[in-house]
Amino acid sequence: MSELPASVRLALWVTTAWRGELSTSDALRRSFPDVDHVAGDLARLDVWRDLGERALFVALPRPGDLSRMPRGSASGSAHAAATGECVFVAGLGGLLVPTLTEFGPEGDIGLRVDWTAYDADPVPRHRMEMLDLRQVERDLLERLRDHVRAFESVGGAPWGHAARAEAEAAVDTGLWGLPDDTPGRALRVMALAANASQLAHHASSLSALGSGGLDAVTAGRRDVLLRTLAGDADAALADATNIAVMALAGWRPA
Repeated sequence: MSELPASVRLALWVTTAWRGELSTSDALRRSFPDVDHVAGDLARLDVWRDLGERALFVALPRPGDLSRMPRGSASGSAHAAATGECVFVAGLGGLLVPTLTEFGPEGDIGLRVDWTAYDADPVPRHRMEMLDLRQVERDLLERLRDHVRAFESVGGAPWGHAARAEAEAAVDTGLWGLPDDTPGRALRVMALAANASQLAHHASSLSALGSGGLDAVTAGRRDVLLRTLAGDADAALADATNIAVMALAGWRPA
């Protein structure tokens, strides 16, 4: 998959399609150019559109923090928290949660995304419109500075040259394949948040991590910090995406 969660891409492209500029099938194709098979309860998208929905929002929850997704069934919330993402509509209420799996023989592995629909409560429009991009960016930058200081205070020198090279190779510094009229300011915040999240998620599995005097206690503390960093970055990514969605839907100026 690309550097963005599947739900982020789906939210932007489907909102664009709901303006009448694309079919749902075109929106799905543009959302997942690097996925071999997309299936599931995707007919729900046309139902929501036909019932008047014009904005498809995204949430990037995690176990213990469902604050940015609508209230719904226990099964839907658990699935979204486990996968770390979902899309939802605010007016009618409802979720779509992806499950990403690999298939095929070794050497010819494909990727599929299956979407499952769940009922959820509507979200008041003012709750979405109160999001402010400047504040999202300001909060993200402040949290990133806090994390830098926290990592420095933990100490140790866990990342050698090989680990750093592996981390940098995993990060794509640009966002590609999104709707052309996605607001540029929102894209800037999305890129910063996506890269921070990607690095945090990837760092815990670095093959070169553990060199340079990193003991078990320091490793544990850094792991907690990485999870917190990922959560903060994902929250900013979801908020910036939803601000872009509202601009694409015509709810607010770009």
